[in-house]
Amino acid sequence: MTRKTLLIPFALILISLAIVACAAPAAAPTAAPAAPADTQAPAAAEAPAPVKLTYMVGDVETDQLIAHALVDAYVKEHPNVTIELENRPGGSEGDNVIKTRLATGDMTDLFSYNAGSLIQALNPTSTLVDLTDEPFMANVDDAFKQTVSQNGRVFGTPDQTAMGGGILYNKKIYEDLGLSVPKTWEEFAANNEKIKEAGIAPVIATYGDTWTSQLFVLADYYNVQASDPTFADDYTANKAKYATTPAAMAGFEHLREGYDKGWYQQDFATAKFDQGLELLANGGGAHYPMLSFALPTIATNWPDKVNDIGFFAQPGTDAAKNGATIWMLLANYIPQTTTGEKLAVAKDFLAFTVSPEAVAALNAAVPPSGPYLIKGAALPDDALPAVLDIAAYIDSGNSAPALEFLSPVKGPSLEQITVAVGTGQMTPEEAAAAYDKDVEKQAQQLGLPGW
Repeated sequence: MTRKTLLIPFALILISLAIVACAAPAAAPTAAPAAPADTQAPAAAEAPAPVKLTYMVGDVETDQLIAHALVDAYVKEHPNVTIELENRPGGSEGDNVIKTRLATGDMTDLFSYNAGSLIQALNPTSTLVDLTDEPFMANVDDAFKQTVSQNGRVFGTPDQTAMGGGILYNKKIYEDLGLSVPKTWEEFAANNEKIKEAGIAPVIATYGDTWTSQLFVLADYYNVQASDPTFADDYTANKAKYATTPAAMAGFEHLREGYDKGWYQQDFATAKFDQGLELLANGGGAHYPMLSFALPTIATNWPDKVNDIGFFAQPGTDAAKNGATIWMLLANYIPQTTTGEKLAVAKDFLAFTVSPEAVAALNAAVPPSGPYLIKGAALPDDALPAVLDIAAYIDSGNSAPALEFLSPVKGPSLEQITVAVGTGQMTPEEAAAAYDKDVEKQAQQLGLPGW
């Protein structure tokens, strides 16, 4: 899932004004790097030349909050620099924007995009600036570097925290109905029936934003791996399929079960992501299959309700093997079309984003939605309850990366297929077969053996 392809469309202007007040720790203003070394440095008293960068980020609210926090903190320290934000949609539409802009040489100076399988389709060795040997990469967790690499070279830096993929739930509803966090799908289904009897939507679905329909499939990967430990390697080698692997098929079955049993709220086919968050926060729905990156948006828009939101892993068949699927965060990249003085400043901005000062600015402006993958960065003492839930899975060793971080194979049409299943238009068997077909073209384009 990517997040994306889990990356998402929303607007946000008023909130960004509030973020300006949450700048990084005070520091004396400094100039951003000047042009390359072959130019003579200006006299000490001379003001540095102004530099303007463009930076493309997702238009989902959390992406906007984080981008504004980082930009505002950096510009405060480098008053000669202006960084203009440009928004892009999420999902497959956003993927196409990125690919088209890179192909035409019209990309912004910096951009935020998925880590994992989706960057392979960007052909990073030909389109992105190699960051492998930059000194600031020493601050980046090695596990993250693997997700933004091709042919042993590293092309991105962390943008946001790691994320849990599973079920965000309303703890107040659970308390009122006397429910316990389920560790098997059978227990989850039983909880849903009790919630439905109470007149509350058991599961929130927001297919008006198609990317959100993928979670029951993608967040189930921990359970797939627990059942079939070699699935990722076999899938990459074209030796395993969703349609012929019962554990992998289960995610599609869960989607259809929700439709058949009436678990979704009445407007699920057209509801949007932000409407889903509102339902969850205000108790109109009990569960929202989602990535934890949504938590800062809840904290911003419903601050008095965010502590009512918890997280649990998508349940499988065996309570003894209960664990969570983890997404690596988004990454920041520099296209090869960024050159000269702009390239020097763009690299300096990325260096700032993986510094303790940047983490402090983020913590002040946006509650983290998971652990940072920046060395020396810790969660604040007042981290959200759902974030602590996710950290508990990671700390106990009961977590696994999502499939897209273990295999470069991910089809572009999954979100359309999962919508079809979740709205009753396609059976799980048809969906799994369709997705197996969907990934073939991408695998062939990547030149993977066995395809």
